[in-house]
Amino acid sequence: MKIHGKTAAEIFDCVRGLAQSQQLPAGASLPPVRDLAVELGVNRNTVAAAYRRLVTAGIAVTQGRLGTLIRDQCQPGEQEGALPDSPLTDLASGNPNPAWLPDPNAALRVRPYVPRLYGEPTLNPGLHTYLQGWFAPDCPAGFEIDLAHGAVDAIERLLSAYLVAGDRIAVENPCFLSSINTLRTLGLQPVGVPVDEHGMSAEGLEAVLAKGVQAVIITPRAHNPTGTCLSEKRARALMRLLARHPNVLVIVDDHFSLLSSKPYYSVLPRAAQRWALVRSLTKALGPDIRVAAIASDPATSRQLRLRLASGTSWVSHLLQDVVEISLTQPQSQALLAQGRADYARRRQTLEAALLAQGIACVADGDGLNLWVPLAGDDQAVALSLARHGWLVRHGEAFSVQEPVRGLRLTLSTIEPAQCERLALDLRRSLA
Repeated sequence: MKIHGKTAAEIFDCVRGLAQSQQLPAGASLPPVRDLAVELGVNRNTVAAAYRRLVTAGIAVTQGRLGTLIRDQCQPGEQEGALPDSPLTDLASGNPNPAWLPDPNAALRVRPYVPRLYGEPTLNPGLHTYLQGWFAPDCPAGFEIDLAHGAVDAIERLLSAYLVAGDRIAVENPCFLSSINTLRTLGLQPVGVPVDEHGMSAEGLEAVLAKGVQAVIITPRAHNPTGTCLSEKRARALMRLLARHPNVLVIVDDHFSLLSSKPYYSVLPRAAQRWALVRSLTKALGPDIRVAAIASDPATSRQLRLRLASGTSWVSHLLQDVVEISLTQPQSQALLAQGRADYARRRQTLEAALLAQGIACVADGDGLNLWVPLAGDDQAVALSLARHGWLVRHGEAFSVQEPVRGLRLTLSTIEPAQCERLALDLRRSLA
């Protein structure tokens, strides 16, 4: 196996061919840039450009001091969801509790379905009115409303509207699983920003903005996986920072908004030019209700509507009917309130059980998950918990560049007695 070429394009084509023929297998290290440049008799910048293109194309991955490695093209990223037929108690799925999901059939009994045809407006008028009132307190003036097939679809469409493969985007580290997979699919380069008990670090974001990221995704509350929420002070600091970078696309992923027990603090500057606030409905109405609402500046809205036109990939009016009725009927509103209170109680119970065993966790958070930061081998702890009958996720799946060590525990269905047993088993596993 020998890499050849005199231009970046020739080196790229050579390595791609070697990877496709498995002469360079998954995990194989490419030569250091300096060494290959000397071997080929070309400038170092030529090799560096070829390597960047390989990373952008998803053929290779940069691993810092470990160098550039060939990626496993058949290895999918981790996904949210339950593990079928597992004998373990599943605290890894990220799923909501089915008890708090409204019945879509009941919604359709309230308003029987009326067929819509090609060419009709893509957003139901009644739902549009509701969403305008919901978003108005939290958005700069003059915003417009669109729908997508869930938060991940919304974010993918927003990024595709403005960014190209190879662009860098700031995300929280640890980062939501689906966001990591979306960025990889689009060929974008995630740049991790640390998260603490107040949310995304303003200092960390300032550092990566200075290096030229083109976009940032911020979770204002119920950050997945840690459960942290932006404090008012932190949100103001981020807003001041983003105001100095009006060219950066700002995406606010408020995915848990319907069920959140925490206040929303905006990071959007009043004069923001390219921005979007995404509010998913799947945690509250069920993962099968693939709908997220997007408020954005008019120019961004126009970009979205190019890909959501009637006749192509607009959001089903049938789903919109279910969403509108579920958001406005008193029975559904009462169910959402019960779910909100129940998730908060389960969190408090699990936090108390961990504290009783001397185990630190990210306290007073929000969402469906609780995070236990660890200093040592979190994978070994996760394996030990599996031997005790618990399925959890460890930090590797959520890490961006710098590894994050910890355990994510999905709390949506955990019972008080299970909290005590889990905390005891976790203490044993740590020991």
